[in-house]
Amino acid sequence: MGAYDLLKPALFGLPAETAHGMTHRLLRTAQGTPVESALRGRYVVDDPRLRVEAFGNAFPNPVGVAAGFDKNAEVPRALAALGFGHVEVGGVTAERQPGNPRPRLFRLREDEALINRMGFNNEGADAVGDRLDREPLPDVPVGINIGKSKSTPLADAPDDYLYTYERVADAGDYFVVNVSSPNTPGLRELQNRDALEEILGGLDDAGASPLLVKLSPDLPEPAVEDALGVVDDLDLDGVIATNTTTSRPESLRSHNRAERGGLSGKPIEDLATDRIRFVAERTDVPVIGVGGISDAAGAYEKIRAGASLVQLYTGLVYEGPSLAREINEGLLELLDRDGFDSVDDAVGADL
Repeated sequence: MGAYDLLKPALFGLPAETAHGMTHRLLRTAQGTPVESALRGRYVVDDPRLRVEAFGNAFPNPVGVAAGFDKNAEVPRALAALGFGHVEVGGVTAERQPGNPRPRLFRLREDEALINRMGFNNEGADAVGDRLDREPLPDVPVGINIGKSKSTPLADAPDDYLYTYERVADAGDYFVVNVSSPNTPGLRELQNRDALEEILGGLDDAGASPLLVKLSPDLPEPAVEDALGVVDDLDLDGVIATNTTTSRPESLRSHNRAERGGLSGKPIEDLATDRIRFVAERTDVPVIGVGGISDAAGAYEKIRAGASLVQLYTGLVYEGPSLAREINEGLLELLDRDGFDSVDDAVGADL
């Protein structure tokens, strides 16, 4: 039994957002101290077979932290020290906003899942941009997830996204346009072709690069194809598949299954993998696969479905700080088993 197994009952005895805040403060305290170096020695797996080249960045391994865990870019170095090969911070909005009323984050323990309706709570582009410019960044790529301010009308969304990008532009290794969160009213309407062209085109004109778009698993397949058409037309750099879902599988057992918000974790694993495969079959740009990853087998399945990189959040809540190391060690075993020389060789092997 590991240390996290001993600590987990106490953390799970607290409201989910309170426990997250405590974990975040511990990571913040460790950052920039000898503890960070000790974590790096314990959790980082350094093996050339894990390295991935994607949209102009070199990733030491394919396993990253999804947006939402570090909304205000406060602990990217600590997360890198836990063995993650990239960290995506945000979502960041132009305006500082408190998000939706609490409680807004719920565990579905029986299902190894979370439901959140956070509502893009963050300190705003000015504060996050200042922090990114001021504080040392990790030696792994940092992505910046950009969302729309709640008070901004949909018609003004392109300017809203552009303002945020300009405030964080100097610090990001890649930038993600988030039009797929279910917790900002009307946001998903921006996944239609015309809106995407206007938002992404404006960012592209401003020099945002590498530029990716994050899509919802609830988007109908023809709409996904339209979005991928925009990706191709604007020569964007990548796609993230997928965000959380508003659907509720019949398999859910937790009493929290009726809460409003986006569902993440194990119940959406197959849905996300199917969507990754669908996207990868229709575009040549790298895909970042997200949804339900909690072990090496799940990460490997998404890689073979076409994901060059993978991300997780909910799995970290349930499995603890050793998860990136365990996945990377497991990936090396799976690559050896199947005769692949590297992660890059395994990408899309099942397509």
